Amino acid sequence: MLTVEQNQNLQRHGEPYLLGYSEDEELRLRKQAEELRHESAWLFDRIGLAPGSRAVDLGCGPQGVLDLLSERVGSTGHVIGIERDRDSVAIAKRFVADRGLKNVDVIQGDATATALPTALFEFVHARLVLVNVPWVEAIVREMVRLVRPGGVVASYEADYLPHLCDPPLQAWDRLFEIFQRYASSNGIDLFVGRRTHRLFREAGLVDIEVKPAIHVYPHGHNRRVVFWDFLQNVRDRVLEQELITESEFDGLTTELKEHLNRPDTLVVSHLFFQVWGRKPI
Repeated sequence: MLTVEQNQNLQRHGEPYLLGYSEDEELRLRKQAEELRHESAWLFDRIGLAPGSRAVDLGCGPQGVLDLLSERVGSTGHVIGIERDRDSVAIAKRFVADRGLKNVDVIQGDATATALPTALFEFVHARLVLVNVPWVEAIVREMVRLVRPGGVVASYEADYLPHLCDPPLQAWDRLFEIFQRYASSNGIDLFVGRRTHRLFREAGLVDIEVKPAIHVYPHGHNRRVVFWDFLQNVRDRVLEQELITESEFDGLTTELKEHLNRPDTLVVSHLFFQVWGRKPI
């Protein structure tokens, strides 16, 4: 449950999503959809999503996995993308139209209360949602409510524990300290990945499986600057909350970007958890 201070922060900023809704963040999310495409495809194939299934992509953003789900449920199936931000919904609808995904609809809605029918869907999915928003228990409960008995709930979540660079950099450590304080003040758990399996069990799912994934980002890799991107997204709100001075923040992020541009710097990704479970019959 959020504290009074966390609720005040959310009310003041008007957006529970950790990284905000800027144009840069929309672009990052669309790139991310392609970068994580292979792992999401593996998960859907492992689960065995059948043609004719009804599926939900919760927190789909501007693209999510709508095309991957569309391909697997086929012309007799149906996919619904749920997204809170109006601009992201519009972008996702254009994506669906441009790809000719006639079995996909995108709806603006709240992940904690989608207003979709209970127990209608064979598959409910969320990717990198819980690590970026508060109220994770309510979101998991909503996912379980939507899926029919015998259906599957699945998530792809991050845990910041191993996210680091080598050679080490004090600027990275200081900026992560600030980033973590900002997240915590808004009720967001950067380490939720490790407990997603527990959230699923507590919500009543059974036959839970977990597959971890971790990557390294050498020089030239698209995702090696993801932490710097995150920091730019939250800059204004971090400064507004007076977690750091503007001069220190700008100096540290400049130092970080220079370090990431060095060919001998290696970046280790978050620890990702693919977790899925079945709703009992």
